Amino acid sequence: MADYDVVVIGAGPAGYVCAIRASQLGKRTAIVDRQWLGGVCLNVGCIPSKALLKNAEVAHTLRERGKEFGFEITGLKLDYAAAVKRSRQVSDRLVKGVGFLMKKNKIDVHMGTAQFTGPHSLRVQPDLGEPVELSAKDIVVATGARAALLPGMQVDGKRTLTYLEAILQETLPASVVVIGGSAIGLEFATVWNAYGSEVTVVEMLPRLAPLEDEEIGKELAKAFTKRGIKVLTDSRVEGIETLKNQVKVRVKTASGEQTVEADQALVAIGIKPNSDNLGLEAADVKLSARGFIEVDERMATNVPGVWAIGDVTGKLALAHVGSAMGIVCAENIAGVETVTLDYEMLPRAIYSQPQVASFGMTEAQARERGHQVKLGRFPFQANGKALGLGDYGGWVKLVTDAQYGEILGAHMVGPEVTELLPELTLARMMELTAAEIARNVHAHPSLTEALMEAAHDAEGHAIHI
Repeated sequence: MADYDVVVIGAGPAGYVCAIRASQLGKRTAIVDRQWLGGVCLNVGCIPSKALLKNAEVAHTLRERGKEFGFEITGLKLDYAAAVKRSRQVSDRLVKGVGFLMKKNKIDVHMGTAQFTGPHSLRVQPDLGEPVELSAKDIVVATGARAALLPGMQVDGKRTLTYLEAILQETLPASVVVIGGSAIGLEFATVWNAYGSEVTVVEMLPRLAPLEDEEIGKELAKAFTKRGIKVLTDSRVEGIETLKNQVKVRVKTASGEQTVEADQALVAIGIKPNSDNLGLEAADVKLSARGFIEVDERMATNVPGVWAIGDVTGKLALAHVGSAMGIVCAENIAGVETVTLDYEMLPRAIYSQPQVASFGMTEAQARERGHQVKLGRFPFQANGKALGLGDYGGWVKLVTDAQYGEILGAHMVGPEVTELLPELTLARMMELTAAEIARNVHAHPSLTEALMEAAHDAEGHAIHI
């Protein structure tokens, strides 16, 4: 039996970051994964999808905006398979980087399926060979999550897909129904539409991006409709019929039931934690009703020495949140100074076209909690850099407390808004106000000026609107 101070199960953005931090703090560390270093994010999620989205941006410009930018292309041919291959190259490069980081930090890597045999012991079964027994004072579960499916649905990888099959397929569907109007669904809708696919997005709740500020969903629906994407909100999928050459998706809408026919259907309705088949019962680890591992602010479970981080906890299923949890977890294991995460105030990003970025309370949430709300707004249509880019739809919206000037949240939709979040989240963490953001001189012309202008607006003295 190999004995360690810390063993991390799962080598995604939560797990490998936790392992690195634990090693930095002097812990003899090992990491276990059943499939790949880098997890879903680097291999079949965040990273390859962003490569595809860049290709999609170029494709959309070539197909739809040539006249606007002053060029003409005859006989344009778009190679979707080449875009997918480029995304795989990007992914592979980063995965190799994680392998390098494991060696650099002297972290032992065990590839195989891990199961608890007790609160401080694991059995790891590789694909080939005999199982390996590991023991550790502290074991961290970072096994992530997988796509949730509709009741009774079967994924065949040809007509019915989850993100996993969608990110790897090299064939462009002529038509597709995207079931779920949150991040994954919106991003794939953007990619396929840009390449000319006929796309229908079905969302059960009243608006796209339903967990975001209400105005975000309205702006997205307007932008998607303009791009030729059909949007069905407040609509429930009643069933999917899979035929040889198509799928038929029955959708119940406010105006009645309709059937949408397409080449493929992508199901992106949420996640299910990978907490099963780990032998957690052998360690008596407590799970929620939905199977997520319950943890406290230290990332500790109910069992001393067993910890959990990332998507498997159900806190906020985002890669950067998992990484932050991993660092906090390692520091608590080592007993060094650390922080407590406020999940509501962590950044959220959707890389659709237009992009969505936010953190904190929505306007409605702030009012419901008794805040005297003061808003600051600025449209990208009045931003010189956005106009120069030819991408000026959307806006910045700051939600502040009128009494104290506290930044309660921010909600943005528009060009590269995912890159604008750090200034606002840092301001919130350091207890800066909108007045201080307004007084911070921003380079001109830049998209960041929209933050400054919204802050000026929140203070009652908007400059350029």
